[in-house]
Amino acid sequence: MHERSSVAELAKSLKDELDRYSVGGKLPSSRALVERYRVSPVTVSRALAQLAAEGLVVTRPGAGVFRAEPRAHTARSGDTSWQEVALSAEGATELVPRAVDASGVLVTLAAPSTGVIEFNGGYLAPGLQPERAMAAALARAGRRPGAWGRPPVDGLTELRAWFAREIGGTVTAAEVLICAGGQSALTTALRALAPPGAPVLVESPTYPGMLAVARASGLRPVPVPADTDGVRPELLAAAFKATGARVLVCQPLFQNPTGAVLSPARRAEVLGIAREFGAFVVEDDFARRLVHADAGPLPAPLAADDPDGVVVHVCSLTKATSPSLRVGALAARGPVLERLRAIQVVDSFFVPRPLQEAALELVGSPAWPRHLRSVAAELAARRQTMAAALAEHLPEVDLPHLPFGGYHVWLRLPDGTPESALTAAALRAGVAVAPGRPYFSAEPPAAHLRLSFAGVAGRSEITEGVRRLRTAYRETGAAATS
Repeated sequence: MHERSSVAELAKSLKDELDRYSVGGKLPSSRALVERYRVSPVTVSRALAQLAAEGLVVTRPGAGVFRAEPRAHTARSGDTSWQEVALSAEGATELVPRAVDASGVLVTLAAPSTGVIEFNGGYLAPGLQPERAMAAALARAGRRPGAWGRPPVDGLTELRAWFAREIGGTVTAAEVLICAGGQSALTTALRALAPPGAPVLVESPTYPGMLAVARASGLRPVPVPADTDGVRPELLAAAFKATGARVLVCQPLFQNPTGAVLSPARRAEVLGIAREFGAFVVEDDFARRLVHADAGPLPAPLAADDPDGVVVHVCSLTKATSPSLRVGALAARGPVLERLRAIQVVDSFFVPRPLQEAALELVGSPAWPRHLRSVAAELAARRQTMAAALAEHLPEVDLPHLPFGGYHVWLRLPDGTPESALTAAALRAGVAVAPGRPYFSAEPPAAHLRLSFAGVAGRSEITEGVRRLRTAYRETGAAATS
């Protein structure tokens, strides 16, 4: 059982029992709760902390946990209807209203219920995360002189230098800014490169979190179709010409959701087209550290082949480590670097120094390459398990590309398949999947699903999850034809 579900279940049980105690009455000791519910001391501690946060119990160090005084109910619930006018009024003067739709992001962040297989996740399962190495790195970082002081606003020099070496080419530490993860870096880049109301070219399909960032910034995402070799150059040139856009956002390596890798010939074409139209290329290099063990040599980042400052490079440690190690980098050269720096400072001042120090300790430890090799081997095995299960249980579904990096596969459903109904039926069958609609900035050409194989506990869950998806597919297929 997942720790988070154990905590939730214990907290519910304790709530149900609170009426047995008078106000001020003492609850059983932590040791007694551990024995009664057969859970770990950490689970008990977190469940009691949850009740304390809700004002249901009071913790007195050295004395125990006691039932709290009931909170007084306010007589007036309030009327927030005025906010509908306030929030919509700005849209009257904006070219692109900044309504924020986070549904495509939330589906990959939501914790599934107990017993539901998580094919919709965007991070490594706890068993694949380098938890011991991260804990050791954090402990060492906390003992570093000045670790809790104010860091340089651009980030620790040593960490910037490490990211610069990882990017390669002629990129230097002076051209790198440390950011709070890839999502924060994308937000900073789009705000720096395009004014509200401007078009921004995006691959189709593409990462919903980037689409949400663009729309929240008042930008207008314009789709450019991509295939298994990446974004199509002839359509990219036409889109730049038709829209006057000055920004392209792309994921050249193991693109989300298709898994495509931008081909060598297209790399040069994409950069050449961007130079021709005086445009920036935001390179989201999110999956480089999720290469599979059976993949060949990786192409260098676009930024490594760009002396002219066309590319603004985004990368992060988060995907290869833990959702909470939100440390990433922005790399750029030329005047745009100062604009990126200014926006980041205004938004967040800096990334907390202890987190930067811990990241530096982690990537400099012998455990880091061992972790990357372990993840590469396991992701390759999981990809093969997923492909075999789909071929056996869902042969009707098209898997157009089997990636050799990243953590998911992209499925095209047969024509007429009701995507939203299938997603709902899958959840009833005990498997959470990501629907394809949020990955398109315009009308999708067909129904799709994205299935992640990195967030589940093991390979057996992958096979069982596909079996459950087959049950849901039969249910919705029968409904569609009846």
